[in-house]
Amino acid sequence: SYWTLAGMAVYGRETWTRGGEGFAVAFGLLSRIAPFAVRDGAIIVRWPLMGLVGAEPVRGALVFVAVMLGSTSFDGFGRTSEWQDVLGKVRERFADESLRVLDLATTAVNIAGLAALVGFVVLTYLAAAVSVRRLVRAPRSLVPDFILPLVPIAFAYLVAHYFSLFLVQGQFIVTLASDPFGRGWDLFGTVDFSPNLAIVSPETVWYAQVVALTVGHVAGLAIAHDRAVALFEDRRDALRSQYPMLALMVLYTVGGLWLLSHG
Repeated sequence: SYWTLAGMAVYGRETWTRGGEGFAVAFGLLSRIAPFAVRDGAIIVRWPLMGLVGAEPVRGALVFVAVMLGSTSFDGFGRTSEWQDVLGKVRERFADESLRVLDLATTAVNIAGLAALVGFVVLTYLAAAVSVRRLVRAPRSLVPDFILPLVPIAFAYLVAHYFSLFLVQGQFIVTLASDPFGRGWDLFGTVDFSPNLAIVSPETVWYAQVVALTVGHVAGLAIAHDRAVALFEDRRDALRSQYPMLALMVLYTVGGLWLLSHG
């Protein structure tokens, strides 16, 4: 909150919200999926995903989208037995140190893992973009042109990883609404509400996750294909340009499914 207020004080509220406040930027990107938009002060209706057509010229967009993908992926990867084994070895290594040192070491390893996954997304995307450029012999870099197809994938990862959390933990808002500060209030008569912690079965969660990932990646491919058709007059170039992007999407799909099955 302090960082946001300071940024608004220095750069202005609109400027900071548009380009400096992380959640605002993230939701701004995700909102492009919606069938509604605001144009000239009026709400318009459009086809879903139409807000993601075209290139993304904003500097840093690739890294930001990679953080959206990589952070969610690491949240899932951090629950796997493989990563827990890594943390276990770190705790053994610093077992004789103070609790503060142990916490700092664990945090440092987690940050390194998070950075590694974000870096993986950036590098794999750059490899795909470079491959597209070489296949079609484009005269310029195509990195800005295929960033937005990653946005539906980022949204799919969010849905897949937090679907069950939303349904289960989200029920507690009913209780908290009546007593938000723990003062013993019962503002709306819901303080005794008992959440249903078994509202969805593991099988239902799994199928919802698979559907979310599949739909998100198909949407990403559709947007990438639309961009390729707009970029290249030669239909053969447009087709060839999609081979690396297809490989990239398959890689992300397989990785996402692996995280879900091991998390």
